[in-house]
Amino acid sequence: MTIDQRAARQLAGRANEVGRALGRERWLDVLQRVSRGRFGRRRGWANEPKLDTPWQDTVSGERHGWRERAANLNGEAAFSVDYQVCQDCQLGWVEQPYTLPEYQRCGLASAGLAALRIENSGLSWHTLGGHLRDSKGFWAAVGADVPGRYQQRGLCAHITAW
Repeated sequence: MTIDQRAARQLAGRANEVGRALGRERWLDVLQRVSRGRFGRRRGWANEPKLDTPWQDTVSGERHGWRERAANLNGEAAFSVDYQVCQDCQLGWVEQPYTLPEYQRCGLASAGLAALRIENSGLSWHTLGGHLRDSKGFWAAVGADVPGRYQQRGLCAHITAW
């Protein structure tokens, strides 16, 4: 095990140390809703504040209304996943979990997903898309004993997808 892999395992153990950035400006959300997604979008979220915590919870740069949970190691996102929750329906979704290859199998994905489940207890967890053949083992492992088991399920009526 390399020094960086040891650091990644230690980072996984700190998944509860999360800094949060509130996210989008309210007027942009209104503009997007009124224009049905045609106006008010920003790309890349370069203005998103940098947080000095090991784990960060910020606005997703890819999905409107979603959040991104990321683990930072050596100045880069070693792990990230987009997520969305609906408290009304008691449902949660995660999409595109990604761990840098040098940090895979160090527990970052398991720890990040577990932290989301703890923070949003009582939810059934799913994904939007089907699982790629290469990722079925990952989803089976992280979905064991998880309500919903990260199986595919569409968004509820409370959440809009643009």
